Amino acid sequence: MAATFVFAMEGAMAAIRGNLDFFGILVLSFCTALAGGVIRDVLVGAIPPASLRDWRYPTIAFVTGAGVFFFHQFVQEIPNPVLVTLDAAGLSLFAIAGTEKALNCGMNPLIASLMGAITGVGGGTVRDIFLAQVPTVLRSDVYAIAALAGAAVMIGARRLGLGKTSSAAVGGLFCFVLRMVSVWRHWNLPHVAGP
Repeated sequence: MAATFVFAMEGAMAAIRGNLDFFGILVLSFCTALAGGVIRDVLVGAIPPASLRDWRYPTIAFVTGAGVFFFHQFVQEIPNPVLVTLDAAGLSLFAIAGTEKALNCGMNPLIASLMGAITGVGGGTVRDIFLAQVPTVLRSDVYAIAALAGAAVMIGARRLGLGKTSSAAVGGLFCFVLRMVSVWRHWNLPHVAGP
């Protein structure tokens, strides 16, 4: 739920920067916060998606979006390092939760890692598409890679005999640290050189 709040806030702020109206802000809050989990649940056959069965998740997304709309001047004063840290924490939580759910649905480790990454980055990807932008995760930053790496570390820790909670903590921490270090060190994946 904490990750849902953080991603909903990011979606609303992106909507404001995109000059969307109140309804557009609510839509982007909802999609950024929940689309990754919805996509994952559809792909693993967990229908209807958990975030649509539990009223608390959409409520958090919509209330957060409305809060950002009415108090956007205060929200925009939040320092960028705080937002980056919260985003990295949200990414870690979503990636680990998504991987866990995929494993519980009987997916093999590779697919479970992919489902974890989709859970973490799916909402932001949908947000960028609604804003007519190439999704950020496809063109810059170590973001989806951090989610994949955290999921893989969690699965590896389980294979080494760590319990579910310990494995999740190790994987989530790895994802968080990798994301934060990549921002601090300005790491990006390689691009093909232009003509």
